[in-house]
Amino acid sequence: MNSGTVQYSGVKCSDEIPNVLTDDNYYSKKKRYVKKDGSCKMVVHHVPEEWLLWVTDIFTTLVEIRWRVMFLTFAFSYILSWLFFGILFWIIALTHGDMKDHNNEPCVYEVRSFTAAFLFSLETQTTIGYGFRGMSENCMIAIIVVTIQDVISVFIDTFVIGIAVAKMASARKRAQTVGFSNCAVISLRDDHLCLSWRVGDFRRNHMVEGTAHAQLVRHLAHSTGKVNVTYKDLNIEENKIILATPTTIIHKITPGSPLYKVSLKDLRKENFELVVSFTYTDDCTGILHQTRTSYTPSEILWGQHFQEMIRVTRRNYRVDYALFNHTVKVLVSELSAEEYDLKKENVVKFTITPIDAVLETPSH
Repeated sequence: MNSGTVQYSGVKCSDEIPNVLTDDNYYSKKKRYVKKDGSCKMVVHHVPEEWLLWVTDIFTTLVEIRWRVMFLTFAFSYILSWLFFGILFWIIALTHGDMKDHNNEPCVYEVRSFTAAFLFSLETQTTIGYGFRGMSENCMIAIIVVTIQDVISVFIDTFVIGIAVAKMASARKRAQTVGFSNCAVISLRDDHLCLSWRVGDFRRNHMVEGTAHAQLVRHLAHSTGKVNVTYKDLNIEENKIILATPTTIIHKITPGSPLYKVSLKDLRKENFELVVSFTYTDDCTGILHQTRTSYTPSEILWGQHFQEMIRVTRRNYRVDYALFNHTVKVLVSELSAEEYDLKKENVVKFTITPIDAVLETPSH
């Protein structure tokens, strides 16, 4: 391998354990802290009063559960409410004597059995109105129960519609249309080593200005079983982005960067994870969204550059998303950014010193 070139003979990116096979037969495996789809690999145990927390924030709980569970939950809520008020109407009819004396003026017309009481409850709450059963003026308690049922049915309908709309407009669905490149790259930009990755909106410019953010996550496991997780922010140049076309997010590896002393050899041994996110507001719904993913050291390609995917025509900009994850090889030193900067300084001093010596030599 040339000292100034890094060549990758194969790249494999998976959700569970990403692998990279280089041309010197180096093969690495890293456990992922955040999945490629942005979800965290975290299992929570022994949460104090967990069920109480779910019930207290029932709206968020129902938004987060699966559709089939939500449908089943609301089906049971409707059936139980029909059954509950049906039992109340049956008790009222039984107390008023409508079951025994069919000549008696009933509290509810055509309700002289439990089945009829249940059907009346269903028809009242769903406003079907078949015309066979109806409320009379003989029982004030029955009128009060019907009023309460109508109010509760409005609340249930509003809750169901709100949950359904919230799930359909979920930020997770919109986040699937904003994607990151499969891998990040390290290359030279303006004679500085830079870490960069790509983000693009697969829809046609349906968002307000967004903000890019990146953190370096390290987790250190002790022999006692304790795990320390540390987070370090990465400074991003021009992190305010209007994502009309795919954009390359750039982190310049400067002395304040946690990657400043990391060379290619060190990168292969590192155990960090680069978690990147893009937060934006959808201009159609006004809802705040966030898309995120992560890159392990094996997914950071040294000596690669993203291939151009935007073409300018006389009428518009053409974006070829087939090239979204494509990279090309470039000449980049395997040295760390610190070593590279020192090497540049030495070259500058070497070129300037002889000239200064000539200028300072006295003439005879």
